[in-house]
Amino acid sequence: MKIAQIAPLYESVPPQAYGGTERVVHYLTEELVRLGHDVVLFASGDSTTSAALNPCCPRALRLDSQTRDPIAHHTVMLEKVIAEHQRFDVLHFHIDYLHFPLSRVMGWPHLTTLHGRLDLPELQPLYDRFADMPVVSISDAQRLPLPGARWLATVHHGLPRNLLTFSPNASNYFAFLGRVSPEKRLDRAIEIAETLKTPLRIAAKVDAADRAYHEQTIAPLLQSPLVEFIGEIGDDRKSEFLGGAKALLFPIDWPEPFGLVMIEAMACGTPVIAFGRGSVPEIIEDGVTGFIVDNMEQALKAASRASELNRWSIREQFERRFTSRHMANRYLALYEDLAIRKRNAA
Repeated sequence: MKIAQIAPLYESVPPQAYGGTERVVHYLTEELVRLGHDVVLFASGDSTTSAALNPCCPRALRLDSQTRDPIAHHTVMLEKVIAEHQRFDVLHFHIDYLHFPLSRVMGWPHLTTLHGRLDLPELQPLYDRFADMPVVSISDAQRLPLPGARWLATVHHGLPRNLLTFSPNASNYFAFLGRVSPEKRLDRAIEIAETLKTPLRIAAKVDAADRAYHEQTIAPLLQSPLVEFIGEIGDDRKSEFLGGAKALLFPIDWPEPFGLVMIEAMACGTPVIAFGRGSVPEIIEDGVTGFIVDNMEQALKAASRASELNRWSIREQFERRFTSRHMANRYLALYEDLAIRKRNAA
């Protein structure tokens, strides 16, 4: 098939450090190329891909201090998509709803994967207005706020099978990987580590929007001798970081749409201690790949039992459910259905 992947421009594909959506777009694009499909990636010019790259801005917008209006660059990208749309069997958007008016007018065979939270009140009238737009959720939980949207399927994220290395043995520390933000609850992770007198290693990004929260709430907690703040890390460091941990702490306090770090930990054989919000019950099998908890008392008990779980079984569950090949095949079935419908309507 001839497939267009349209990525956000805030990070490169793949991102240089933190960046969930762009990372997933990269894994999907590379797997589609490996499967023999003709793929064009619309993304920032500093992206790296085995597909054909159509650069829509020189570099990732988050890294470009001169960028003040990111929508201008995304508008240029949409114009490039319009110019080339006839060459594709399907267009796969990852830019939320920016293209909805164009997609409706142009009549493209397309779908949109929604990567973010959907429980924002302003989204309801938008999706009421664009109820015909075909969308894909990344977890069943993600779609609950918008039951009237045109959901084609839920497709869980996947990682390349050999991206991260399985580690049969763990060191004596917990890991936290993600963003420093109120909803990620790094403060809970620090409390768990301190209560259990176990070191905590933190690989995290601090966005500008969360800098005040970091300085006021988190920075004082980093003074603990048990806590080590590493900063952002890329894929090249995750096997060592996650694989060496006795458990990944995922003490979220929001409706997590997916949580890529959970399957990254599973790929390393590392159990996940997660609060049961959002996608967590779909991703983690309680008592097999980790423990799902509802409060801090349960979290402390679960973290103390992490070594009881079989790390080989955790890796096996990753390979069975969360590889990029599995993700790509799920999307290909959707692409083929859309292409057939378009041909039949012609």
